[in-house]
Amino acid sequence: MKLPEIKIAYIGGGSRQWARTLLSDLAQCRELAGTIDLYDIDLASAQKNAAIAEAIFNRPGARTRFSVRAVRRLADALRGADFVILSIEPGPTTMRYADLEIPARYGILQPVGDTTGPGGMARALRAVPIYARLALQIAEYCPKAWVVNYTNPMTLCVAALYAVAPRLKAFGCCHEVFHTQAMLAGIAAEWLETPVPSRQEIKVELSGINHFTWITSADWRGRDLMAHLRALAEKPVFRRSRVRSARANLRAERWFESSGMIAFDLLRRFGALGAAGDRHLAEFVPWYATSELELNRWGVILTPYAWRLRRARQADRPVSDFATKPLKASGEEGVALIAALAGGAPIRSNANLPNGGQAPDLPLGHIVETNVAFRSDRVAPLATSPLPVGAAALVRRVVSVQQLTLRAALERDHDLAFQALLLDPLVNLPVDKTWKMFKAMISHIRPHLQG
Repeated sequence: MKLPEIKIAYIGGGSRQWARTLLSDLAQCRELAGTIDLYDIDLASAQKNAAIAEAIFNRPGARTRFSVRAVRRLADALRGADFVILSIEPGPTTMRYADLEIPARYGILQPVGDTTGPGGMARALRAVPIYARLALQIAEYCPKAWVVNYTNPMTLCVAALYAVAPRLKAFGCCHEVFHTQAMLAGIAAEWLETPVPSRQEIKVELSGINHFTWITSADWRGRDLMAHLRALAEKPVFRRSRVRSARANLRAERWFESSGMIAFDLLRRFGALGAAGDRHLAEFVPWYATSELELNRWGVILTPYAWRLRRARQADRPVSDFATKPLKASGEEGVALIAALAGGAPIRSNANLPNGGQAPDLPLGHIVETNVAFRSDRVAPLATSPLPVGAAALVRRVVSVQQLTLRAALERDHDLAFQALLLDPLVNLPVDKTWKMFKAMISHIRPHLQG
């Protein structure tokens, strides 16, 4: 079914990853067509993506076509938009030095450092003021648009939009749960001696906050998986050291591998399965990242700042590469969600939205991640069961840190930011050392702080 043409405003339109993924997925979607305006503070990067879009939509195998342009003014991108995609980097990659390297000097290790811990806080202080301004401009130029966020820290970016413009229709998308479903699909296939099903066939009940989500029930075609998962979690193989494989990944620069050991350890100890990659899960509690060796024991390695910097400085691929590479589905669901909201086939996915009761044991109004039903111009969060008491306590502690961080960033309050840092589960330093770390981090990121 061909849907009415839409306008998409892509903020962060110079992105080398997310923007190009969206363009490729759109080219494979028969239902959607229309226009895309790419806006980026780096106009040249947005202009290159416009040229790449031209190559993608002209490829053999493209099922639709969008008219794509790079624009100089944010207002031009937003005006008349039906959908706004937010995918930005809050400051240059050099800001990640404060997120990762300065805390590491004080013994605080973060495999990712973009959601929680000192790195997540510093990134939020940079991102939230940007999102506050974006919220005002979206409310002015396209107040009825659906706003889709991909930027981390996901929870606080979406929270900032609602704090400034409560009537916006915004939600956050994350693919971490997809990877957990894929892992469960493999387990189900081995257990039931059947070909590996698609991850969409694994039905899960989900609750928590972004990157610290928990699965309380899972089934495949009516077969309950949770009892089997709990039995697996008790097997010695899930407690065997992964140091050797972690170090092999380190040598091969396979930074994003996850063994699932931490996800299963959380199931064994707290009664619900961690539903994100171990690299993220390790950052929300104080006991997995006590040393690099301990992280390696759980199969997790640190993604170095030096590698991030090197990747950011690598030469970009030429436009001609995109004219010949075959179109391939990314596995992301952003385009399917847009199609559903535009009037296409309904879809159920996970998303980040204000808690209106769908997560009954977490604070109302806080941005939570649960299952959500998407259909024509509507998102409907699906109610979930309460988390086991220990899991809920862990999540609520992080929620308190996030709420303080949000206030600190919106109010430009130095003292509140330090309070949030002291409360963070990863920070177990004496207060004077925490203060020195905080001052060093703020000093490094100051050029990209607002007020």
